[in-house]
Amino acid sequence: MHCPFCRHTDSKVIDSRTTEDGTAIRRRRSCPQCNRRFTTVETAALLVVKRSGVTEPFSREKVVGGVRKACQGRPVTEDQIAQLAHRVEESIRARGHAELPSHEVGLEILGPLRDLDLVAYLRFASVYKAYGSLEDFEAEIAALRGAAGGEDGGQPGERAGEPAAAG
Repeated sequence: MHCPFCRHTDSKVIDSRTTEDGTAIRRRRSCPQCNRRFTTVETAALLVVKRSGVTEPFSREKVVGGVRKACQGRPVTEDQIAQLAHRVEESIRARGHAELPSHEVGLEILGPLRDLDLVAYLRFASVYKAYGSLEDFEAEIAALRGAAGGEDGGQPGERAGEPAAAG
């Protein structure tokens, strides 16, 4: 680690602490050359491999953006979207891999989004799974109805035949 003040090539770690959310380590350092102190923040790199083969850093903001589009006009709050993105990131990081395909990020989003809002789930799945026909949508809706015990495909916990909340 180079000193940001004198560019000396070494520094001494004085103190290390994890951040509140546990995703990074904050280190207080001292330069043996100029005796100035500075702080570094270390995070584990998590890279997403896109279909084209290009890698880019994982972005929680991209997850939020995609989920927000799927939830547009639905009774879903920004806080719920942020919590979903946080859960997705935690789940991905818990795997312990430095790289993962973008396809797996999408799979991690689908589960929690399905629990949050079925219409938003269908919207996201239609883009993510690239439905090519009406039959693809019908099959997904049939699977959702089957998983919901034959309900009408509304919000989780709604009874069949009751209207969904306006939104």
